[in-house]
Amino acid sequence: MNAELAGTERPLLRTEVPGPASQGWVDRLAVRECPGVTARRARRAAALGVATDDPIVWARARGACVEDVDGNRFVDMTAGFGVASVGHAHPAVVGAMRAQSHDLLHAMGDAYPDRRRIELLELLAEKTGLDCAILGSSGSDAVEAALKTGRLASGRAGVMAFLKGYHGLSYGALAATGYKRDAFAAPFSEQLGQHVVHGDFGAPVDTLPWDGVGTLIVEPIQGRGGVVVPPRGWLGELVSAAHARGVVVVFDEIYTGFGRTGAWLRAHTEGVVPDIVCLGKGMAGGFPISACVGSAAVMDAWGASKGEALHTQTFLGNPVGSAMALACIGVLEQVMPEVDDKAARFRALLTGAGFGVRGAGLLLGVLTGEASSLDVSRRLLRTGWIALPAGEQAEVLALTPPLTITDAQLKGFVAALVDASGC
Repeated sequence: MNAELAGTERPLLRTEVPGPASQGWVDRLAVRECPGVTARRARRAAALGVATDDPIVWARARGACVEDVDGNRFVDMTAGFGVASVGHAHPAVVGAMRAQSHDLLHAMGDAYPDRRRIELLELLAEKTGLDCAILGSSGSDAVEAALKTGRLASGRAGVMAFLKGYHGLSYGALAATGYKRDAFAAPFSEQLGQHVVHGDFGAPVDTLPWDGVGTLIVEPIQGRGGVVVPPRGWLGELVSAAHARGVVVVFDEIYTGFGRTGAWLRAHTEGVVPDIVCLGKGMAGGFPISACVGSAAVMDAWGASKGEALHTQTFLGNPVGSAMALACIGVLEQVMPEVDDKAARFRALLTGAGFGVRGAGLLLGVLTGEASSLDVSRRLLRTGWIALPAGEQAEVLALTPPLTITDAQLKGFVAALVDASGC
């Protein structure tokens, strides 16, 4: 491997992709990991009659760059599913992790908090404009907490979500997820609650299935469903219609929050105030932490703790994760003012190369024409660029690069995309 990795470099391939070392590691993975987790062509997948590409096996990452176990260098146009908002292994985030690890690795969830957790809750209130939060370890955790809060605050069990919306795969979140329901939800349908209805994203609000609904959950921009932006003004109409019916509004901003679309929340850009926002991914720059943040009016529906929390987990508000989130948010304060201009330059490069583009900020979906975005993503990987397909028919290539990615890297990506898509 290279001695240094700054994170601003372009791709550099030393082997074919995936290389022999990656293939060896994936062979070992195939023996011990459930075959339904990582897509691979190795022994276990072959035994199940599945043909797919082996992944590369990551060794280290800095900035916008990833190096695999073969020493190949890639540029990550996904920011690791949107997590590396300030770049992989940002020095401030890593420094906070090391310092906090030296002092306190773990506190006791709801029983005994530490200072970092309290500071993070205060900062989340400041950045969201809401009042208080329940911390978790994943996006699904935040969604579960939000759905429970909506039930308590509204007094009604019914939930409205949207087709092609993605909220996670734990059971409460899975019931609300509209994306690829035949694949994700159908095998577990007998174990899922029947309290969720799904409307059409962007449809006139008066045509939506409001009967019995106490909680509405929506992504302000559908991410995994294809980077779909609703019609202008629709989110405001949706919030108004919900509140007129006494419905608690949850914005799932796990993908769109923390600067991804140029503001702390997409709700801020849209000029709307949901009752609850779900946050995660880019919040801590690499640590699994999330938050369900809400107004006092809805969060007070939980009532005061009577000595045993109604919703908690062992690692709630982990000190290391909280410290990393505080550091990451501090970096985002410096980075976010540049997002809109950088996104505009990137979009201009893409449209100038003949691609259709949708999305906002650095959450973009590129239309790949007649070529499947899955095929395009595979070709890109073989030339040193990491990107992901999105949409139920792989109709777009989803791009969520680190907000710190350089213009030179973005230009290099567009040139590679032209080659990979056959334009």
